[in-house]
Amino acid sequence: MSKVKFSKIKASDLELKEKVVAINRVVKTTKGGRAFSFSALVVVGNEQGIVGHGLGKAKEVQEAITKGIEDAKKNLIKVPVMKGTIPHDQLCKEGAAKVFIKPAAHGTGVIAGGSMRAVLESVGITDVLAKSLGSANPHNVVKATFKALAMLREPISVSKTRSIPLKKVFNG
Repeated sequence: MSKVKFSKIKASDLELKEKVVAINRVVKTTKGGRAFSFSALVVVGNEQGIVGHGLGKAKEVQEAITKGIEDAKKNLIKVPVMKGTIPHDQLCKEGAAKVFIKPAAHGTGVIAGGSMRAVLESVGITDVLAKSLGSANPHNVVKATFKALAMLREPISVSKTRSIPLKKVFNG
């Protein structure tokens, strides 16, 4: 499978909304007893085509969420959104999680599971059909969704690479 290139976007000039996807309590047993810590998986997006995900770990839940938000702002990508949906179908795999996303007609809504829904809504997609196949691990499902969105291409860029005028494609 080909490597996906992520283009860097500055988070400082964007108004991003955060969504906590998963919080996990981790226990480390030491000779002095148990040490509790938390990890938080966070998705940020401006609901206009830019999204990022991050993982934060700390002794306190709120601190883990804050660290996750900071990490997510470092991993932002631009996603092509056309009339509230995606331009084409995409199947992507990360670990044991496999994700399938498909464009939908206006008014359909976001038909997706928990962690996929958070990513798709953060991007600003309003109509999409999505299915999570394989593992339901939120970390891998978010990564697979993120990779699938990064692989999406706009019709204009595809027509340029194939050297076919876009008018011919839409007119017949």
